[in-house]
Amino acid sequence: MAGTSTRPGEEAVVDEFLRTAGRAPSALVIEGEPGIGKTTLWLTAQQRARGRDFRVLACRASAAESVSAYTALAELLAGIDPLVWADLPAPQQVAVDQVLSGTAASATDQRAVAAAFLSIVERLLDDGPVLLAVDDLQWLDPSSRHAIGYVARRFHGPVGLVATVRTHLGSSDASSWLNLPRPEWVQRITLRSLPSRALQAVVAENLGRPLPRATLARVHEMSGGNPFYAIELARALVERTDRELPGTLTELVHVRLGYLEPEVRVVLLAAAALAVPTVDQVAAATTHERAVELLEIAESKGIVAIEGNRIRFTHPLLAAGVYADATPAQRRAVHARLADIVTEPEPRARHLALSTSAGDPETLRALDDAADSAHNRGAPVAAVELVALAIELGGDTAERRIRLASLHFDGGDPGRARTLLESTIADMSPGPLRAEALHTLAIVRFIEDGYLEASQLLQRALAEDDPDPALRTRMLTSSAHALFNIGEPETAWRQAEAAVAAAEQLGDRGLLSRALGVRAMLRFLRGDGLDEPDLQRALDLEDHATFTPIVLRASVVHALMLMWTGDLDHAYDRMRTIRRRCIDKGEEGELIFIDFQGVMNRIWRADFAEAEQLAAEVTELSRQLGGEFPAMLGQVCRAWLAVFRGRQDDARPAVADGIDASKRVGSAWHEDWTLTALGFLETSLGNHEAVVTSLEPLLSRPEFGSTEIFAASFIPDAVEALVVLGRADEAEPLADALERNGRRLDRPWMLAVGARCRALVLAARDDHIGALTAAEQAMAHHDRLPMPFERARTELLLGDLHRRRRKPKASKLLRSALRTFEELGTPLWAARARALLRAEPVAPASGELTATEQRAAELAASGMTNRDIAAALLISSKTVEAALARVYRKLHIHSRAELGRLMSE
Repeated sequence: MAGTSTRPGEEAVVDEFLRTAGRAPSALVIEGEPGIGKTTLWLTAQQRARGRDFRVLACRASAAESVSAYTALAELLAGIDPLVWADLPAPQQVAVDQVLSGTAASATDQRAVAAAFLSIVERLLDDGPVLLAVDDLQWLDPSSRHAIGYVARRFHGPVGLVATVRTHLGSSDASSWLNLPRPEWVQRITLRSLPSRALQAVVAENLGRPLPRATLARVHEMSGGNPFYAIELARALVERTDRELPGTLTELVHVRLGYLEPEVRVVLLAAAALAVPTVDQVAAATTHERAVELLEIAESKGIVAIEGNRIRFTHPLLAAGVYADATPAQRRAVHARLADIVTEPEPRARHLALSTSAGDPETLRALDDAADSAHNRGAPVAAVELVALAIELGGDTAERRIRLASLHFDGGDPGRARTLLESTIADMSPGPLRAEALHTLAIVRFIEDGYLEASQLLQRALAEDDPDPALRTRMLTSSAHALFNIGEPETAWRQAEAAVAAAEQLGDRGLLSRALGVRAMLRFLRGDGLDEPDLQRALDLEDHATFTPIVLRASVVHALMLMWTGDLDHAYDRMRTIRRRCIDKGEEGELIFIDFQGVMNRIWRADFAEAEQLAAEVTELSRQLGGEFPAMLGQVCRAWLAVFRGRQDDARPAVADGIDASKRVGSAWHEDWTLTALGFLETSLGNHEAVVTSLEPLLSRPEFGSTEIFAASFIPDAVEALVVLGRADEAEPLADALERNGRRLDRPWMLAVGARCRALVLAARDDHIGALTAAEQAMAHHDRLPMPFERARTELLLGDLHRRRRKPKASKLLRSALRTFEELGTPLWAARARALLRAEPVAPASGELTATEQRAAELAASGMTNRDIAAALLISSKTVEAALARVYRKLHIHSRAELGRLMSE
């Protein structure tokens, strides 16, 4: 259908869309019924975009059943200079090459394909605005849809997407998967019927002559203003003046095709059965010496257009009509002939499947091979379709069902994978095959539900199913990691040891790297420090080319250990390298774990702006990924940031949500971290009794195996609260553990906060010289620790200790701590520093007062409330009341007014 301008209103929308896309991300979805003119407007958008210097990447999706994975994406990439991706990361180069070649020389995955497409679009944006144009969005092959959706969610800069989508009464939205970073960036227009005058112009242009007014009126009435329907009706009226016209567009298409010679319909059927038909393929499939001549006849009648070697139906309804008009036997025959011609595994297998109603061994084998090819090319959803076809054709086996479930999972449908695995396992007897199914289900359940369910499934498989040695090693490694996280460290350690022994016996470098890394991690988590030989060996053996769950990668284990020993900046650099590798491969599911750890790293580093940016990415990724575990990570991040930022109204519900989510996924580790956040919040507010109550689950454990940062961040808050509540004897063992392990392992964080805790205990016992000495030692250890908030917290204590002794340097220390808290954006701690600065030291009113009584009297005389005095002196309000009662008794006074006068004298 020609592109006569008959829709000025819609074309104005296109122009406005292009103006926006020339500056910022934008999408335009053109919706409407078949034949309404969507493609015409879509072509107009491309033409006008080129006039505005857009780089246009266009593709037309095919409804053919033989379509291969990434057919549409390959068309989008076809006109781009290969130099654009010549220096992309290796995984992305491989992905692009295999998309364009249709073959799988080596394994890649859909994440690498999507990441490569994003990289290419971003590079094209360096030279100007880019427009992606997709016709018939509803027919996009799933693999191309994944890549386009991935890129659209990350649109930035002057980039637009214009797409058409066919609408049917009562059908679901075929474009619902298309999302940009902001919903308002997607605009939709629905094309309506053309008015009579506009329809007249369209018909006249396509038929090459005007029609009588009466004829046009009849055409408009019958077509309902649908341009394609009107053109076909007008053509039929010209050709069949003495016969009744069909009442529907579908019938009209069938009638029009019925006028074609049988030989023409044969070659058209071959073209309709191909996703991307060519003259050579059609000629070979029909073995007709006049194939080219017959195609030219079809072209002269406006059925197809021949563009070089490529054949294109002038409208999808014509292709659908040709295919539907053929008998089932004719369709099977043409697919059988095409299966002998096509060489690529995927389309050949599809043609074989469509040529039979029952699967013979050759067809089932071809479908299995094609599924392998599709999966290796990074098209798991295409592989799902191929395996499902094999099952439908009689190849229903447990092996194929397990494979189908794995492919569903890889393709982003864990719910379907879980359902299929659970039903398959229920019918299986114990054995290695069921072990494989249970292992796959454990991976799915971990993503959806967390560690607890995954651990239970792995234990069942290890105990009942005798998995093969390689699978057993993978299961032991995964199980060890899961067991630690649900709070079973001893069993986790035994399985980590067994995993290393099994991997050593197998001689598999990748499996051994995983097992060594997990064992080194568990040794560290138990409090035994770094096993540097094991860790280095794991790093040397790591295989970056083969997919490994992020938590089991040696490079990730190494980065985490650096972080947990206080080498925050070095660890963060390593994480950024790993993050870049995940982005290069499109590993969204793995990226969320790294970003979560990055948030905690930056919180400890007191770089809250960077932490909040990463936390926003964790939240967005968790929304995209779905599942309980990703959502839990986002909630824990929000809780910690709200606490440090002093947002009390946000912090308490965020902490509660984080604790509940951690319980649901069975992660004791994340639950501990969130409880630690709650304890820190109460400490920041001076609610010392609440601190002890909230941290009771952590304090009640029989022993502290590890006092590294990740495991013992709650200890400084617990010590402060216990000291203030007059329970220094209970606080002292906690300080002892930090100092002892700090000296044993040479950990700056343990040494620094351990010395600060020691200073609190000594001050509570009125050993002010010892307390000052311990606090000064803590400050010296902070010189090796890039944690400015922790340093300021120790500085605050040191300033207060000097203030109690009326030393001049107190003010300088307190002001320095205040300045740091203000610069970092931690308002609750800045308020604590200001309170101490307001409490100016004065001369003692009576030699009979103890040091604590003297300080309480000074602060009370300055006008501070008991609560403020308690917060400033790190004691409870009840202790303040008792101290002031003794002051009144010793000074023979009865009110604060008398105290104020006496102290001022």
